[in-house]
Amino acid sequence: MEYAKNILETIGKTPLVKLNALTADLPCLVLAKYETFNPGNSVKDRMALQMIEDAEAAGILKPGGTIIEGTSGNTGMGLALAAVVKDYKMICVISDKQSKEKIDILKAVGSEVHVCPTDVAPEDPRSYYSTAKRLSKEIPNSWYVNQYDNPSNCKAHYLSTGPEIWEQTQGKVTHFVVGVGTGGTISGVGSYLKEKNPNVKVWGIDTYGSVFKKFHETGIFDENEIYPYVTEGIGEDILPKNVRFEIIDGFTKVTDKDAAVYTQRLAKEEGMFLGNSAGAAIKGLLQLKEHFSKDDVVVVLFHDHGSRYVGKMFNDDWMREKGYID
Repeated sequence: MEYAKNILETIGKTPLVKLNALTADLPCLVLAKYETFNPGNSVKDRMALQMIEDAEAAGILKPGGTIIEGTSGNTGMGLALAAVVKDYKMICVISDKQSKEKIDILKAVGSEVHVCPTDVAPEDPRSYYSTAKRLSKEIPNSWYVNQYDNPSNCKAHYLSTGPEIWEQTQGKVTHFVVGVGTGGTISGVGSYLKEKNPNVKVWGIDTYGSVFKKFHETGIFDENEIYPYVTEGIGEDILPKNVRFEIIDGFTKVTDKDAAVYTQRLAKEEGMFLGNSAGAAIKGLLQLKEHFSKDDVVVVLFHDHGSRYVGKMFNDDWMREKGYID
């Protein structure tokens, strides 16, 4: 008999799926690394399990302990699934711009959820960064994950996602395109692919209101670049240690409106019911058209599932309220 001993053994080995309608004007083959096939419906399951297992091995996370993390929802979900299987308590600290669905899903898998204001500086005691750190100091036998600076985040994608893409494309991948938040996915996958072939180009998708593109191009952390934005799952107002700028060839920024509209278009034109960052990723890829030729094999990674966004990007009333559709 062949079966998984628990749900965590189903993480990884996600398919590559050809894009057709939305990429008809591109000269290259575009393949989506479809991460919603993970049990928590996102790419974050990979690094969540890696971070927990490495913390266990290092003796940082002890039996009966409490896992605490600041998250936009998907990392929290991955951590929560592992916490259920491994018998840990889970506390997720989330910003108030995240969808209600994400908060409800985290609670559904047994997590305690603290909601913090988005429009405050990272060092503000009310921010979700500061709140997560404070709780980890106050709660005995707890572990603050810190996905932004935790090297196991990047390691997970170097060990799994990168090799999968290389093997699935038989080493023919020429470009890797992905939205950047914590930096673990782009840095881990990018590092692996460039080791196999230094000519592979790695492109990051950023959002307006985030610091990545400006910092990559100038080396300047410009606070004037930072302002609130709607797009979920990508962009930052800090520089996570997991973002290895030296392996990223460039960034392109996508507007909140385009990210939302293309999230809908992926569902309606490709049958791909995906999250907000997927809309940003496909629009960003289309903006990079001039960088692709007919022999290229472009892999774009889609992070999470559309079920997290039913009340937002898939709600026409919400879309009209934001001015994204007529």
